Amino acid sequence: MMFSKFYEDLYLKALVNIVIGSSKTFVYIEMLNKAGIVHSYEEEFEAKYLSAEMYEFIQSNIKETPYFYISILDNSSSQGALPTCTKNKTGYFYDLSASEYKCYDNKWTYYTSKNDMYEIEKVYKKIGIDFIFSPFLILANFFKDKINTHLAMFILVEESAISLSIFENSELLFAEYLDLDGEVLSEGLAISRDEDLLLDEDDSIDLDDLDSIDEIEDLDELDSFGDIADLDSIDELDEFDDTKDVENELLDNEDIQDFSSDESDGVNEEYQRFSLIQDSVNSFYKNEKFESEFIENVYIGDSVGLSGDLKKYFEEEMFFNVYIRRLNLAVELCEMTKMELS
Repeated sequence: MMFSKFYEDLYLKALVNIVIGSSKTFVYIEMLNKAGIVHSYEEEFEAKYLSAEMYEFIQSNIKETPYFYISILDNSSSQGALPTCTKNKTGYFYDLSASEYKCYDNKWTYYTSKNDMYEIEKVYKKIGIDFIFSPFLILANFFKDKINTHLAMFILVEESAISLSIFENSELLFAEYLDLDGEVLSEGLAISRDEDLLLDEDDSIDLDDLDSIDEIEDLDELDSFGDIADLDSIDELDEFDDTKDVENELLDNEDIQDFSSDESDGVNEEYQRFSLIQDSVNSFYKNEKFESEFIENVYIGDSVGLSGDLKKYFEEEMFFNVYIRRLNLAVELCEMTKMELS
């Protein structure tokens, strides 16, 4: 172990982080030594799969070190979180027989489809995936200071998805993953056959060939989805202070879009987001499976650059107090990787 540590100190450590958007893939790489970040690189690629360009970008930054780790943000439509860790109670909320799932802080469970995890591994097998992180983990870590002390709804806004959760004093009451595109993972990670792609024909996947979920043995090699115990115990993470919240921000007139002007083009994206979230809130209130509490405050993690309309819809139509924090999803994914490796 001493020799391993000695050699590790001789090399930089590369952390590669992949976030799949609605039509692009974002890759963020940090090069670290004992003192911290030496270099960081970020690129976006016009693809939702492992293209030759993406492969070359990643390889060019990890070729000088044997210590590299590749993480990806789960974008499976068949994922979510449940307000219990007790196995005989999870089935009351969701059938987890076809899912990979883990308990968070002995309080709540996050899960994703085994088939979808297997497909991610196959699509990116040329580089290898070490960690697959749930967006609900990103959300829990990003708003840790608020989740531990507030009753509120917490929302992570991605380009093509929304992760929604309601917490009361760190206890999860309700959660839902909303897929804006309505696509299943096999469509979202469709493998193009263009000549400039790296993937071979033999790498394609026929899920019909799988006799059963239990035969997906490759998942055992992914330390990825789980083994994140108690994020609250990570002392070295800086807390967010309230100055990072955009609290009741007054927007200039030119920053506020008149929704009526968008009607000719159909419902805009932010109203689509609002409608989906509103439906989820109604489900929370009406579904007797969940311990409904009246929501007054909403915290939004904004990774897309919201215009202000979403905040306005919440305030005017649902009378919520809305607080917004900007975040870079790939950077937050990198922070999760650091915690996993610590």
